[in-house]
Amino acid sequence: MNNSIPKTRKRLLTVIASITFLFMFLCVRVFFVCVIDGKTLVLRAKDQWSRDLPLKAPRGEILDRYGRPIVENKSVFTVYVKPRSVTDVGVTSEILASALSLDAQKLAHKIKNSSVGEITVKKNVDFATGEKLRRLGLDGVYFSTDSTRDYPYGEYLAQVVGYVNVDNVGQNGLEGYYDRYLRGVDGKTLIPSDNSGKDLEEVASYVKPLRGATLATTIDLNIQSFAEDAVKRALVDHNAKRANMIVMDVKTGGVTAMASAPTYDLNSIPRNDLEMLNAYSKNTMIVDVYEPGSTFKIFTTALALENGVADDDSTFFCAGSRIVDGQRIKCWRTKGHGSQHLKEGVCNSCNCVFMDLALKMGTKKFYEGLRGFGLGEKTGVDFYSESSGIMMKESGVKPVDLARIGFGQAVAVTPLQLISGVCSVVNGGIKVTPHFAESVYDDNSEYYRFLPETKRVISRSTSDRMRELLEAVVNEGGGRKGGVKGYRIGGKTGTAQKYASGAIANGKYVSSFVGFAPADNPEYAILFTVDEPNSYAYYGSIVAAPYVADTFEKIFYYEGIKPVTHEPKEYVDMPALTGLRFAQASAILKEKGLYYEVEGEGEIIKSSLPLPGEKIEKGDVVLIRT
Repeated sequence: MNNSIPKTRKRLLTVIASITFLFMFLCVRVFFVCVIDGKTLVLRAKDQWSRDLPLKAPRGEILDRYGRPIVENKSVFTVYVKPRSVTDVGVTSEILASALSLDAQKLAHKIKNSSVGEITVKKNVDFATGEKLRRLGLDGVYFSTDSTRDYPYGEYLAQVVGYVNVDNVGQNGLEGYYDRYLRGVDGKTLIPSDNSGKDLEEVASYVKPLRGATLATTIDLNIQSFAEDAVKRALVDHNAKRANMIVMDVKTGGVTAMASAPTYDLNSIPRNDLEMLNAYSKNTMIVDVYEPGSTFKIFTTALALENGVADDDSTFFCAGSRIVDGQRIKCWRTKGHGSQHLKEGVCNSCNCVFMDLALKMGTKKFYEGLRGFGLGEKTGVDFYSESSGIMMKESGVKPVDLARIGFGQAVAVTPLQLISGVCSVVNGGIKVTPHFAESVYDDNSEYYRFLPETKRVISRSTSDRMRELLEAVVNEGGGRKGGVKGYRIGGKTGTAQKYASGAIANGKYVSSFVGFAPADNPEYAILFTVDEPNSYAYYGSIVAAPYVADTFEKIFYYEGIKPVTHEPKEYVDMPALTGLRFAQASAILKEKGLYYEVEGEGEIIKSSLPLPGEKIEKGDVVLIRT
């Protein structure tokens, strides 16, 4: 009996201890539930007993360099239906279908047979239609205010801006590249409902969406309009496959304008025709490469001067071709240019001169210089899918290859690479990084600001001399149609054959002209390319240069840049040349102050353009065929 008492006490103490421990555990648990996890659990409960309507954040605007909107937003609605809250499925379906261009029977079937608490009827409903429906107060029909992209200038910058998908997420172009800044943070509206999904009250809570950041670009919408006009006219005038123009700030590499034709309207994206969408939305000026032809001679000349293998006193002889590694490489003028100094060789765009310069430099020095200009590698532009261009592996370059590269063959660049390199040649010798974004910011912070390059690639003296030589090309050489009376402009033409399946594609060319102005202190550079012109000519001097001159003239007026001289325009009648010998025709043109491009190697003139008797400006370039 005495032994059983301690055992009883032990059991009692164990029970009491267990109860005490359980009580303390419950107290701690209650504390965690009510205090530590309280807010989270309340939110979970609300989530289980409520339905949320998403509120899409407005995307940030994209602005030009003066704060004018390139891309903005317009308000739209997304229409939802909560099937359990609809009192009359038939009437509701008929009203919604009529207003939203939907099939009433399909919508009614979807509402009746839905197993979810909420269905999306239609997104991106225009504001007027959404407001009209909302005023009807249909049971079970809800609306969330949304925004979609609006492009005030339609076709402008279509390949640059890119577009968003139906969920307002950037897909390509600047919309895609800067999407993480532009997209913002979505909000939502919470509406409590019972276990059957029926609403209990109007609105429980509202989480405000946060607008995306603003993207300020280097684009100037006025200059963009000049570029858009130029590419559209060239496409029609020359029945071309494509025409492209880039206008760049020479000192910073900021893209002031970038236009391409054919194009499409960003407010009417052909989403149902993927082949057309991919073709028209592709930015060929950044993604595609082409053989630059004579515009590449700018780099050869600059590097020859920089490396001391040529100067103003250097002389060259062109008999119409060079033999390198046992191969005959023709000059574009197979009759030859004879003896010439460097300036004459540049103005004549003589292939033999540039073969000599490249061979004198050697592969190592030439390649080092080209890489300094950013050729053969990506420029670092703020854009997806940029191509690095095509350059032969340095170790595999033979003399015959080096000679061809010297005058712009056996190498491929993007238009953006070429104009960026040209800016570095003429801006004093400082490398530029092409870019679209100047800054990204919102009301509270600046998230990004572009910082220009400071790397020198050629000396200032070489850059100064290159501006003089390229100004002579416009004043005295093949770039005359790229000039504007009274203004100092430098530039270079290019006419490159295209290739198909590894062979030259007969009759297919890329005609180009790259220019900069004012020549003594450049502010803007322009590259214009016409892909496969099918008009009366294919020379860059005739096909591309006039559009650059016209664009420069508009920029001078817009920027208030005054002419350095006031030269009145003089006009002459185009002479009749057909049937004359070449020497006679060239003498007549020289007497009238006209210059010419020659197609063919014969002695007798077969035809000429413009037509005889047509009034043309003195100093213009005409085409004669032999």
